[in-house]
Amino acid sequence: MSEQRTSSAISLLISGIKVSLDGGEAEAYKIAATEMKRVGLSPTQLRFRVYKKSIDARKKSDIRLVYSIAAELPERIRIDEQRLSRRGITVIAENELSVTFGTEKADRPPLVVGMGPAGLFAALLLAENGYEPIIIDRGDDVRRRVEVNEGFVRSGRLDSESNIQFGAGGAGTFSDGKLMTRVNDEKIAYVLKRLYEFGAPEEILTSARPHIGTDKLVDVVEGILRRIAELGGRVIYRCRLDSMSESGVGVTAHTSKGDIECSSVILATGHSARDTYGMLIRKGYMVAPKDFSVGVRIEHKREDIDRALYGDFAGHSALGAAEYHLSDTTGDRGVYTFCMCPGGTVVASASEEGGVVVNGMSNYARDGENSNSALLVSVRKSDVGESPEGAIEFQRQIERLAFLAGGSDYCAPVETVGDLMRGKHGTEPSRIIPSYRDGKVRTAELEKILPPFVTDGLKRGIASFDKKISGFAADDAVLTAPETRTSAPLRILRGDELTATGHERIYPCGEGAGYAGGITSAALDGIKCALALMKKYSPM
Repeated sequence: MSEQRTSSAISLLISGIKVSLDGGEAEAYKIAATEMKRVGLSPTQLRFRVYKKSIDARKKSDIRLVYSIAAELPERIRIDEQRLSRRGITVIAENELSVTFGTEKADRPPLVVGMGPAGLFAALLLAENGYEPIIIDRGDDVRRRVEVNEGFVRSGRLDSESNIQFGAGGAGTFSDGKLMTRVNDEKIAYVLKRLYEFGAPEEILTSARPHIGTDKLVDVVEGILRRIAELGGRVIYRCRLDSMSESGVGVTAHTSKGDIECSSVILATGHSARDTYGMLIRKGYMVAPKDFSVGVRIEHKREDIDRALYGDFAGHSALGAAEYHLSDTTGDRGVYTFCMCPGGTVVASASEEGGVVVNGMSNYARDGENSNSALLVSVRKSDVGESPEGAIEFQRQIERLAFLAGGSDYCAPVETVGDLMRGKHGTEPSRIIPSYRDGKVRTAELEKILPPFVTDGLKRGIASFDKKISGFAADDAVLTAPETRTSAPLRILRGDELTATGHERIYPCGEGAGYAGGITSAALDGIKCALALMKKYSPM
């Protein structure tokens, strides 16, 4: 006998529905309705919605939209799960976030250090559950950050406390707001839902490659911080953590704005807080190096990438700007693309005087002239002396060499792909105009900035990726250096309770602590740390 179940507000998922570009949701819904009839369910009893949407562009002559459609069932309708399974239909349930409250009383609020995705989601969850957190960041509020960064683009005057790395929203605010993650966690849906509630586009709930766009992220970040304050939390900008003292009753955070007394600290500083790393190492925290990557940003014309990936369908309204993710593991080191920004710009991401760093970003429309991506080569712990200090110095040395090669005024060094691949030098960018600081770049030899194993890997990767995307190795494609901050080069070790080893009130968190690799995974880790803290302490 088939197993029978009486449903209670559940949904059925019909996956792999392929439709034409012009057919869209309407065609997908018709196919889903037909599938429901085949398993004995009347479509008139059901409510259909898009669960996920992606693009299948493997055949440029027949590009398809691929939908997963959820059919929401009314209560007390009986379903035959074996019959559903034979048709490839699955039962799904969306679980709410479960919070467990501890019993240890604290007469001080928790402190969250850092307003990137990890810190924001940790503080939001704490605030919504009665913990009245204090959240600090060494940089400015998000709108002031926009002004400061626009000023840096124009003048080349760096504010080492408030920049693309530091301030409300963290580094992810100026990176297109890509929400893809390889982490498999049921709380991803919760993260996307909350971002939507605070102003992100609704399509992030269904897109297989969700993104918000830097221009829309500003409102999202503002909304989250406003909510934290409304619930009794304190939001303090231009407040840098310099040190911490622990006692039996709590932690004293020594900051640039004075001491803050707190019960515990969620340390979500981001991957560029090198002075914080130094402080932790001096205080004896267990900090270990980990593998990371360095490389460059590669820029092509957006229309060239669109045409290479979509053929005659390039420009179709259902497709948008083309994206890619490429990797090559044929050599002794991995080479891959990361944080691809369709229709975006290469941005100035320095946070230390005398160093040049680049990253990429896109606005929501992704309609800029160029598309860019990080092009990265793996760096092993053995390359940096097996020490966290060596890892930081490795990054810093590359950034300083780039600063000198760019003319010591925060212009970035660039080289065309043709020059790098052929060992030539000095070709000025022509058809593809570098977008970094509105073209404030200087031609340079990347082999004098990056270690030989990195430039060798870049050459291998470019040749390999040209076989997958025609024109990737175009002579006039532009390489802007260096991309050194893709992730933290170290990890602050923590135990099963998510507290730092030997420090029961300190919760290392997010990308800066070495436990995440993007907006979504950082937000997830912020949630995990907040849940762990709440499991120990009772609300205020």
